[in-house]
Amino acid sequence: MRELILGGARSGKSRLAERLASESGLAVTYIATGQAYDDEMRARIALHAGRRPAQWGLVEEPVCLAGTLETLASPERCLLVDCLTLWLTNLLMLDDAERFSREREALLHCLPALPGRIILVSNETGLGVVPMGELTRRYVDEAGWLHQALAERCEHVVLTVAGLPMTLKGA
Repeated sequence: MRELILGGARSGKSRLAERLASESGLAVTYIATGQAYDDEMRARIALHAGRRPAQWGLVEEPVCLAGTLETLASPERCLLVDCLTLWLTNLLMLDDAERFSREREALLHCLPALPGRIILVSNETGLGVVPMGELTRRYVDEAGWLHQALAERCEHVVLTVAGLPMTLKGA
């Protein structure tokens, strides 16, 4: 089962993903894509870490997401990826279009065949105004295209607003 959980900042998307992972009855591995470049990001990472059960595994992977998923996925495991838009940012900041394309395509290619439960969390950024800067516009565009491609490949897609999940696809 592949699930995509979208939402804005502080929408409750990560809490929902964590609850679903806990309720899965499977061993959970949390795949963190964020990198602590400043105090604000360190605080966000600490907030997420403080909510996770001690028995969950943790893998920090900012770039090679598909390879990590392929290595860890199994029928007895739930993988929770938080979050795809940080992963996307990491790739865009590499300023290597070839690497970006390879990593994105690798994720889209491997996802349908992965065993176990996969929960993907991502920020929905396309509901606001069009950003002014070129890199920011590219980020919003790439996130939107990534979300569309992932939604096609996931059995369950949810948009979370104000802590309330709204099912877009699946039961």
